[in-house]
Amino acid sequence: MLQMSTRKRKKGLGWLHNAVERVREFAYAVPVSEPQARPRVGVALGGGFARGIAHLGVLRVLEQEHIPIDYLGGTSAGALLAISYASRHTLHEIEAQARATRFKNFGDWKLSWMGLASNQKLEHYPRQYLGVSTFEELRFPLAIAATDLGTGEPVYFTRGRLGPALRASCAYPGMFVPVELDGRILVDGFLAAPVPVDAVRNMGADVVIAVFLEAASDRKPSSIVDVIGLSFAILQRHADIEWRRKADIIVEPIVNNFLWDDFDKASELIAAGEAAARAALPKIRAALVPKPRQGPPPLTLGRR
Repeated sequence: MLQMSTRKRKKGLGWLHNAVERVREFAYAVPVSEPQARPRVGVALGGGFARGIAHLGVLRVLEQEHIPIDYLGGTSAGALLAISYASRHTLHEIEAQARATRFKNFGDWKLSWMGLASNQKLEHYPRQYLGVSTFEELRFPLAIAATDLGTGEPVYFTRGRLGPALRASCAYPGMFVPVELDGRILVDGFLAAPVPVDAVRNMGADVVIAVFLEAASDRKPSSIVDVIGLSFAILQRHADIEWRRKADIIVEPIVNNFLWDDFDKASELIAAGEAAARAALPKIRAALVPKPRQGPPPLTLGRR
């Protein structure tokens, strides 16, 4: 009987010892990092008339290098390219359309007190050339930027009809007549959101790739449109541009020597976009590396 009691006591003490050791191992173990889902990526495309074709080169490199895109934002020409890309057309199809684009496809010279031309044709562009009419038909969440001429604040469109939003985003002041929409007078988004970084960030992007198309150069202006464009570019260059601080990566194709209507130079513009995107790839890849999420801190147990 005594031997049985001793064996039970030793067995019980052994179990207790093992239990204490397991608790100590758990308490003092190094936390295991848990894998984290990849960052959500937003791409914000700036304006630039024909220079906007350079966005195709940037998008091509991102696609070739399997850089994911979860959100898109666009201002002016960037809005048009963003709609095109989000409408499920291939880059080859979009490039063919860009090569065929001329001013007559989106504007009519109609001198008025409010502008030199009308861009009303843009209202039909998404349906006529891309086969989509609403934001809800697109494969990516998309934001289109315009500027409220009364308040100077950016206006972001993310739902409903694409045509009116695109037209407002492309209503370049001085050139195109402003667009009246929902009780507001709207002009080109580049005034308040030259690159709509805030828009894609607010949609949920963790990493924002901004594409900016510089217009200013030392060339002589050749038209009133050039004078207006270069003047605005100078203002932007000297302004405190908030979007630059908020972007994670800035891609800047060298397109400042292209004219606003150089649609026939699509190949050169696309090549400029590709070169800039490839130069930015190391920064893009570094920003997309998932960061490990640490487990809970270890318990603190006293030892005697």
